[in-house]
Amino acid sequence: MFVDIEKFSVDFGRRRVLNCITTQFSGRSVGLLGPNGAGKSTLIKSLLGFVPPAEGTARIMGHDVRHDAMKIRQIIGYMPEHEAYIGDLSAVRLLRYLGELSGLSSGAAMERAHEVLYYVGIGELRYRPVRTYSLGNQQRVKLAQALVHGPKVLILDEPTNSLDPEGREEMRRLVRDIGQISGSHVIMCSHILQDVEYCCDSVVVINRGCVVLNGIIAELKKEDLRTYDIRIEGDRERLIGAMAARGWPCAENDRGGIRVQLPEGEGTRSLFAMAREIGVQLRHFHFKKDSLEDIFMSALQDSERNAPNART
Repeated sequence: MFVDIEKFSVDFGRRRVLNCITTQFSGRSVGLLGPNGAGKSTLIKSLLGFVPPAEGTARIMGHDVRHDAMKIRQIIGYMPEHEAYIGDLSAVRLLRYLGELSGLSSGAAMERAHEVLYYVGIGELRYRPVRTYSLGNQQRVKLAQALVHGPKVLILDEPTNSLDPEGREEMRRLVRDIGQISGSHVIMCSHILQDVEYCCDSVVVINRGCVVLNGIIAELKKEDLRTYDIRIEGDRERLIGAMAARGWPCAENDRGGIRVQLPEGEGTRSLFAMAREIGVQLRHFHFKKDSLEDIFMSALQDSERNAPNART
């Protein structure tokens, strides 16, 4: 684990924003998820030492956020959601300046600035003022400034914001590579669940100031051995009607196929027999497997039903 949180609470005035959280971030890359107002940004600011806790402890790579804030900032790279650069500086001058603030010598900071800017894909633009960049390239500068000092932990807040489809795909590959290859641990906060699923190996879900789910994504994605997603060739409406007549819950899914739940005692032979009876061909079928969106929504629904006893 690289983040260890125990009975951690944060108050804003009389309002409790984080409520006695106990959890751990482990693995190489963690997706931090939650609806707006859940407490994600407050948790990030607390880990950075900007917002003191009302009670409890949190440690990053063994350093206590209450007492080792400066040490923690030396080992963390932070990519904020909003703009955080000096627009009149060129990208290379900006990164050299930030590298020097992080403790690198002038020469080492300049060398590192060139390396990181090429890594994020804007090496050819590095001598232009950052304010002249497109929104997508400004986003890349924010990632570069988080990487310039070689952090042990990288916190990314909405890293794919403002990116076109091609730029988003490149950013996702960068984030995944950082988590898998660089040796840095990654915490990625995003509202785009597909990006988190692509980039991260585990997930922490926050709702109403509590952690309601923490686990490895691959282990959370369960197969439902009674629910099938199928694609057919033939009369779709007739097949759906026949399934409904037999009491099989079914509906069109978002991939142009049909999702059907077979009752106890029925199996794939029953499914093929019905298709043969109706005169349609089953072209593809597989067990339903939870997506990250399914997992996320289920965790939120469970926490809303059991709000006083949400898991922390």
